[in-house]
Amino acid sequence: MQTSAKNEHDAIVPDESSKLSKTEQVAEMFDGIAPKYDFLNHTLSMGIDRGWRQKAIESLKVCNPQTILDVATGTGDLALLATRETGAQITGVDISEGMMDVGRKKAATGNLSGKISFQWGDSAALGFADNAFDAVMCAYGVRNFEHLERGLSEMCRVMRTGGRLAILEFSKPTMPVVKQVFGFYFRHILPRLGNLVSRHGRAYTYLNESAMAFPEGENFRKILEGCGFKEVKVRPLTFGITTLYTATK
Repeated sequence: MQTSAKNEHDAIVPDESSKLSKTEQVAEMFDGIAPKYDFLNHTLSMGIDRGWRQKAIESLKVCNPQTILDVATGTGDLALLATRETGAQITGVDISEGMMDVGRKKAATGNLSGKISFQWGDSAALGFADNAFDAVMCAYGVRNFEHLERGLSEMCRVMRTGGRLAILEFSKPTMPVVKQVFGFYFRHILPRLGNLVSRHGRAYTYLNESAMAFPEGENFRKILEGCGFKEVKVRPLTFGITTLYTATK
């Protein structure tokens, strides 16, 4: 498995002047925007993100998962949907306690605290045994990994043979009009709206930069294969604004 290669994306950080590591910067950034994150996330995506998450969960059902690991779980949107749709026991890990605190409250409100647990965890060193989960998923979090291959290899390690992987990540549309609108929105509108609502506009500038640098499509498929995954499929969604990557082990 690949564990040491360095991607351009790994070097994209929220604050280039900071002496903190990318992992520390990302955690600090998400702690700062946690109270407004769900509102911004669903508003700025116009609610389309809910459908994307639904497709990711559907792709996992083929292995009838009883245990699912949600890496970079954030406020738990994917985890909450997964347990409602599959009945599985979900473990959510993240480097931002602020984001997970929001997720814990949402789980409690939905009477799902017994089905979902949240714990601090770094993708580069997941604290679980080999083959511990039936399925592993991640929604819009892999671009924040400080060490992409190391994180993906860890996700493969903790997933059982025959298990299923589902990753959602932003991608760049190829249709000319959609590409232009998407680029303008990400570069100019998103940071301004993010700053207006959360006072953390830099977080949404970083979102654009990290999405643009991410090794999407066939490049990411090859990386997943190099990290131990098999039968990797690449499925663009909504004109290629986002992509669903699925695989097995």
